[in-house]
Amino acid sequence: MTASRIKITEIKLLNLRVVEDIGDIEPAWDLGGKMHFTRGGGSVVEIHTDAGLVGIGPGVAPDLLPVLNAKLVGQDPFDTEKHVGVLRYYARGVAYRGATGVDIALWDLIGKACNQPLWKLWGGAKEKVPAYASMVALSTPDERADLAARLVEEGWQAIKLRIHCKTMKEDLAIVEKVRAAVGDKMTILVDANQAQSSGNWQPGILWDYRRAVETARELQRLGVYWLEEPLPRYAFDQLAKLNVEVELAIAGGENNPGLHEFVQMLEKNVYDVLQPESMVAEGVTTLRKIGVLAEAYGKQICPHHGGRNLGTIAHLHLTCAWRHAPFLEVLHDPPVGDYTYGFSNLANPPVIDSEGFIHAPMGPGLGVEINRDLIVDS
Repeated sequence: MTASRIKITEIKLLNLRVVEDIGDIEPAWDLGGKMHFTRGGGSVVEIHTDAGLVGIGPGVAPDLLPVLNAKLVGQDPFDTEKHVGVLRYYARGVAYRGATGVDIALWDLIGKACNQPLWKLWGGAKEKVPAYASMVALSTPDERADLAARLVEEGWQAIKLRIHCKTMKEDLAIVEKVRAAVGDKMTILVDANQAQSSGNWQPGILWDYRRAVETARELQRLGVYWLEEPLPRYAFDQLAKLNVEVELAIAGGENNPGLHEFVQMLEKNVYDVLQPESMVAEGVTTLRKIGVLAEAYGKQICPHHGGRNLGTIAHLHLTCAWRHAPFLEVLHDPPVGDYTYGFSNLANPPVIDSEGFIHAPMGPGLGVEINRDLIVDS
């Protein structure tokens, strides 16, 4: 059977058992809330075909299964442009639980049908990319500095710090302490998380333009690589003004779902580094287009973390396909938020090597498989 004749026969949702409850971290962007970490757990979507190939992707909301099967069974998985439009209209769902999982599973199928890893199908720019350790907690200057120093010893090349304190002085104290601890051995990225809300309220401190520009200038002095989300999500004019006033790279876009929004960002010169999130922006089909736009405008692109597990694996393939993607974001705030828990559902999880690189999978499609011992019988 040729690849062009493959037809989808069923879309299933697999629930995975929790092996171990690790604990909670209070995220800097949601002070008072909690982010729970486990080994195992969650769900995976499977797309079955009449060729015997099965594609996998991040889990979707169970109530989407009927419409997904109604619209995709009998279709050719290669018709991604057709499918993304249908899914947008009938089964978009909510961020991290919507149809993005199906889009990723379709691409996994395509890679398996072609017997090629996705990063090769999409361009094959590089076989490995530096991972940056993306912090979750706000924490203290001393604790962040101690952790950064340990990460340097382990080989990590970059760290992303959260700054969400009440005062700029407190924020800068975290960055200054980390810089003193790591010197020039580690790239420091900083995230203000000011674009979590689409409106004018979110948990924690809200920055105005003055705080954003003054913070950016101080971070520039400290040799920080980028400042992420320093202003509200749709403050494009203010962000563009900030981008002109400082030399420090301004990054963002993780919460923006529409391709048209990234067009506007580029036309207005809002960000130097685009950070689309596949689990928000309709999957990797849309992110590939954003990557082309970023290159055309001379911008870098570093996708947001992908919700861990298969979403992050999909982002790994994208970053290895793009020449203008300098890092892969990997949530890693040990001990509770260790990145290995994020890949704990995989039978063949990737690892960060002793030089801080994460290597592209060499198997077809996503190049990883679910640990089937974790599947919960339905």
